[in-house]
Amino acid sequence: MKNTFTRRVFLGGLASGVATAVWAEAPAVSLRPQLRGAGFHKRTAPAAKALLDASGVRGEVGFLVADADSGLRLEGHNAATGIPPASVAKAITALYALDVLGPEHRFQTRLMTAGKIENGILQGDLVLAGGADPTLDTNALAEMAQGLKDSGVREVRGDFLVYDGALPFVSSIDPDQPDHVGYSPAVSGIALNFNRVHFEWRRGSNGYGVTMDARSDKYRPDVTVARMQVADRSTPIYTYATTGVQDQWTVAKGALGKSGARWLPVRKPALYAGDVFRTLARAHGVQLKAAVTVQDAPAGRVLVTHSSEPLTDILRDMLKYSTNLTAEMVGMATSAVRAGQITSLRASAREMNLWAQSSMGLTDIDLVDHSGLGGASSISAADMVQALAHPKSRQGLRPLLKTIGMRDSKGRIDKNHPIKVSAKTGTLNFVSGLAGYMTAQDGTELVFAIFAADEQTRNKIKRADRERPEGARPWNRRAKTLQQNLIERWGLVYGS
Repeated sequence: MKNTFTRRVFLGGLASGVATAVWAEAPAVSLRPQLRGAGFHKRTAPAAKALLDASGVRGEVGFLVADADSGLRLEGHNAATGIPPASVAKAITALYALDVLGPEHRFQTRLMTAGKIENGILQGDLVLAGGADPTLDTNALAEMAQGLKDSGVREVRGDFLVYDGALPFVSSIDPDQPDHVGYSPAVSGIALNFNRVHFEWRRGSNGYGVTMDARSDKYRPDVTVARMQVADRSTPIYTYATTGVQDQWTVAKGALGKSGARWLPVRKPALYAGDVFRTLARAHGVQLKAAVTVQDAPAGRVLVTHSSEPLTDILRDMLKYSTNLTAEMVGMATSAVRAGQITSLRASAREMNLWAQSSMGLTDIDLVDHSGLGGASSISAADMVQALAHPKSRQGLRPLLKTIGMRDSKGRIDKNHPIKVSAKTGTLNFVSGLAGYMTAQDGTELVFAIFAADEQTRNKIKRADRERPEGARPWNRRAKTLQQNLIERWGLVYGS
């Protein structure tokens, strides 16, 4: 099995351009076959520097691999240099939340009132109180609307309020991103459908018909807090404006085909949730006034409570699907418990940095958010490995990480590959990261972190072009190839 593995490593290296660095000089004379010592395959493994030089990855690269049991550092390059981690930062956020909130923590969204219910009439305000649940969806609101009816309420005489003050309001996770990208929505103490609204268009005989809704697998309630208008132009594809109570979008007719759909970010989370709940309550015969946002925590009687899944389940999905909103809401909710009231996303990230320094002994961490979307974040490979090698991480985080499939020389997932990897990936334009755990063929457990960033090129990208900038995909492919080649080297040299 080891000879087969060695052959795979070298074939993969040749296919990715490592041959020039490793096999450039042929022997002057023919060599007689000789017995290979026990460490022959280790001596002939491509050197890390050769892999790096042949990768074609421009910019800064830092990596480190260590023994998972002892923490002994085995091999590194620029390991103390802070580099943007992209979504690998979510692994730190997960550790932070597990330590402070606990794995069984559940977020609660409540319907509350201080008034009396007499003959089905609520004499007072109804409050939809957000509890920082990042997973609240239309189905959950529909269940809460049913619960309102089951509580005996048929009419609400007071106002309909939405409390979103559990977390500070953030208009966009990363303001440097284009307005229309769904991975950078607003953040507040209440969210719905990851703060995204579904935009769909279809061309008809009289032009385009468009819809904006909060769809789930069961419901498709239209929304009024977000509006779309088709504009007779080719560029820009989207424009965004706000009236204070509504997200107003336009889309270029020239960019639309016959039909299509995409999720757009929501900039008014509380009004969005209130808009949808009002529609769902109306379906049960309960008329509510237009939602009004409030910042003060409500007091009174709880009519209905919706509880999220346990934190471990939320984090597992966050790490698998790399949901930025989940990371930011969980991270800020954690900071609120640890430090009391927080005023901004940046302040919450600083609190997490302080926790990482005091709890994990990290020294080269400077994250500006909890998701890694902000390109100004940085962490060293050495700090990342130290965090992952911590006993709490191996026990609590590792089971939540997704399996990363190793690939063959043609880029296809190799299900029979002898190295098994569970890790967190991270990808931004000209930024790529991978950090986690690997099990070599002989069962050796290693912990590693690999970061690469071409910040000079990244900083030149115009805001409007950040969704798909020229050259970003080839650069990221080269970075991912380097990651695989390094992992295969480590499995060969340190794992057999």
